[in-house]
Amino acid sequence: MASVVQPPITALPSSALSHNLHSYFFHYPSKPTAPPSSPSKPLALPSPSLSLSTVKPTTHHYHNHVFFSVSASQSLQPQKVQHFITSGTFADCSSSRNRAGFDIDGLFDLLRLSGRCGDVELAKAVHSSILKFPEDTYMGNALITAYLKLGLVEEACKVFRSLSCPNVVSFTALISGFSKSNREAEAIELFFRMRSSGIEPNEYSYVAILTACIRILELELGSQVHAVAIKMGYLDCVFVSNALMGLYGKCRCLDFVLKLFSELPHRDLVSWNTVIFSAVNEFMYGKAFELFREMRRNDGFGVDHLTVSTLLTACTDSTAFVEGQGVHAHAIKYGLESDLSVNNALIGFYTKCGNLKDVSALFERMPVRDTITWTEIVTAYMNFGMMDLALDAFEKMPERNSISYNALLAGFCKNEEGLKALNLFIEMVEERLELTDFTLTSVVNACGLIRDCKISKQIHGFTVKFGFGSNACIEAALLDMCTRCDRMADAKKMFHRWPVEQDSSVVMTSMICGYSRNGQLDEAISLFNLGQYEGKMVVDEVASTSLLGLCGSLGFHELGKQMHCLAIKSDFLTDIGVGNAIVSMYAKCWSMEQANKAFETMAAHDVVSWNGLIAGHLLHRQGDEALAVWSEMNKTSITPDKITFTLIISAYRFTNANLVDNCRSLLFSMKTKYDIEPTSEHFASFVGVLGYRGLLEEAEEVVNKLPFEPEVSVWRALLDSCRIRLNTTMGKRVAKRILAMEPNDPSTYILVSNLYSASGRWHCSDMVREDMREKGFRKHPGQSWIVHENKIWSFYARDKSHPQAKDIYSGLEILIRECLKAGYVPDTNFVLHEIEEHQKKEFLFYHSAKLAATYGLLMTKPSKPVRVVKNIVLCGDCHTFLKYVSIVTRRVIFVRDASGFHCFSGGQCSCKDYW
Repeated sequence: MASVVQPPITALPSSALSHNLHSYFFHYPSKPTAPPSSPSKPLALPSPSLSLSTVKPTTHHYHNHVFFSVSASQSLQPQKVQHFITSGTFADCSSSRNRAGFDIDGLFDLLRLSGRCGDVELAKAVHSSILKFPEDTYMGNALITAYLKLGLVEEACKVFRSLSCPNVVSFTALISGFSKSNREAEAIELFFRMRSSGIEPNEYSYVAILTACIRILELELGSQVHAVAIKMGYLDCVFVSNALMGLYGKCRCLDFVLKLFSELPHRDLVSWNTVIFSAVNEFMYGKAFELFREMRRNDGFGVDHLTVSTLLTACTDSTAFVEGQGVHAHAIKYGLESDLSVNNALIGFYTKCGNLKDVSALFERMPVRDTITWTEIVTAYMNFGMMDLALDAFEKMPERNSISYNALLAGFCKNEEGLKALNLFIEMVEERLELTDFTLTSVVNACGLIRDCKISKQIHGFTVKFGFGSNACIEAALLDMCTRCDRMADAKKMFHRWPVEQDSSVVMTSMICGYSRNGQLDEAISLFNLGQYEGKMVVDEVASTSLLGLCGSLGFHELGKQMHCLAIKSDFLTDIGVGNAIVSMYAKCWSMEQANKAFETMAAHDVVSWNGLIAGHLLHRQGDEALAVWSEMNKTSITPDKITFTLIISAYRFTNANLVDNCRSLLFSMKTKYDIEPTSEHFASFVGVLGYRGLLEEAEEVVNKLPFEPEVSVWRALLDSCRIRLNTTMGKRVAKRILAMEPNDPSTYILVSNLYSASGRWHCSDMVREDMREKGFRKHPGQSWIVHENKIWSFYARDKSHPQAKDIYSGLEILIRECLKAGYVPDTNFVLHEIEEHQKKEFLFYHSAKLAATYGLLMTKPSKPVRVVKNIVLCGDCHTFLKYVSIVTRRVIFVRDASGFHCFSGGQCSCKDYW
């Protein structure tokens, strides 16, 4: 005999529901116990003292219908039958058959009919008639079943209580009804009562109690049921084994599922669906596909909607496009193309792995749509960046619920439309829609996108007032919002009062990224090291993605490589988000070669993967390589999104291609080929390309002739072009436009102040800065840093906080003297303060980039390059100075600023002095 799979030895902690389970199942005489604590509404069940095991049920052959057959009952309308019963037909019920020709068999048929037709009144009418007969347990069981089918659980309970001798069918029917009606505690109590009454469960009883265990993930009780099923010989029953596999699968015990499955003497489609679902639930998508192939090869089963939906989930999560197309083909083959759940799953699959045309075509072909369908299409359009189509679909929805609103809200956040998300949230509050954890998390994330301190405090107060502040997910989102809205003090308070018993990985990751985002680099790395040392930070896929992003932002190559190794060791590389983060990290940490390798080793790619690789080449000013990646992307099934086109247009900055004609063609093809309407961001990229090439007049003409009112990003792109080409006349004209559009933007105040300073109007400049201080605006200070011996050393202008400041300043003074001898001339136009000329030079000489580069030259070997990262664009004087430094030191200096990479060598820069 084959070995029998045993229930897991290590079970979940005991709960009130499964207290003293062994005493119920194995009746240890030394440990007498009472049944588990009763649910909130205890059942008035028969006294345990009744000896039901002595009751001998009579034999009935109800399938021999004489006067009122099933076919006859189906031909009558339930209302007519009900009237016939209640009109007094059963006046004489002393015999088993009345004068109208009805008998007990007919009542059985009527109960079945009431269940099929959903006729409550018919069931109650039959019940009234049955009361005139002597008590019959089988008829009582039929009544219980009918009421449960009609959703009348309380009525079923009353019938059960009226039975003097309920049998295993009575108990099993009610246990099943409780299990399916979110009354699992009562189901479990009733199962215990049945056992203590001496009634042995049958196979359907085991399925009923396991259903309750599955719904509340009660693994310990399920393990005990498993043990009794082995003891009583029910494990060979496919229904019982399927239910056990369902429990273990839900509780993430895949090994037990596979062991049970392998020992099943007979399998049905439910068995295969359960084991495939369990593999998908454990993210073992390869195993799920392998099981599906085995099912088709060995047992030859077809597929149903559950098989298809489960496999499509695996294909979606693993971005397995070819496998998904195969599953779609199976769905068509077996006539499931009109199944609602299958089509909803297909929309999700093609949203992640296909393109917009696939999704739209599928949606248009669907014969039936429900709220889930409409919500899926809204989500799909948002994922493809088609907010107008998403809003149009949302408006056309026949019925909306809070889930629909949440999909739109999350879509706005995904497309970085924080204000639109906030306005939608206000609408939800005004319409008194249900606000879920997901709703609050989304609106908190929207505040993080807006970065408005005042609004963030209002939303923060709202969540606390309505009792959501104690929710761990929302609390973590609030902390992250604070780090984005210049509220680091509040974020620290939230972090330090985080409950010890709760997992702190998420908030620790948010805090680390917050420190990095706000220029507190040492604090970011110190907290990460502390979390690792104390074991408080579990680095999962989400944390890995965030920390890899942090390493990329900092340019911390060594730590990034360590995180990459950790991801390999932890088997996170199957997660597409982790893979994308690795590619981006290497691109930002000076190595496009490693970024390309990481991209090639990814099991699957999505649009973010391709965008990340293209963005990496642009960061290195490699336009031709970026366009080559774009060409490869077009050979795949991945649909480009708005970000893709923004990047590709920008790529023409760094290529010798016919940029004007090519950019115009690209903008035109966005609408005609991809159904993506060009936005201000795309034209901002186009204007930036024209300005970079010196075509300022043509760039301004493009802006003035746009078919819509350009957003401020377009004017900023033109202003940046004026800065690169030193066109102050056009620059002042463009600046006035920006000031009129965004008078409350802190960066606009800086722009005004600098314009006044550049023209010598110091008094006006001081007034603007004073106004900034009164309104709580502050300029994000320029900062440069360098990584040395796995520690980040950061510098601000004229910073003397470094422990080796004296040596750094001495070294910098030597460099300045040598560069001056080599021909370096300080450009004091970059000092926007009303001071003497010699003071302006002092300001220039001690900018943060110069201090960081000097420290790097002092601390690294002569054969090694110096790598500096700066959080804003490198000023012109620092750029000139570093070119001369590369001459006098004969060293290579790399700088990554907000515009991209610079490589200073032999008095030249890789950016060709345009950045």
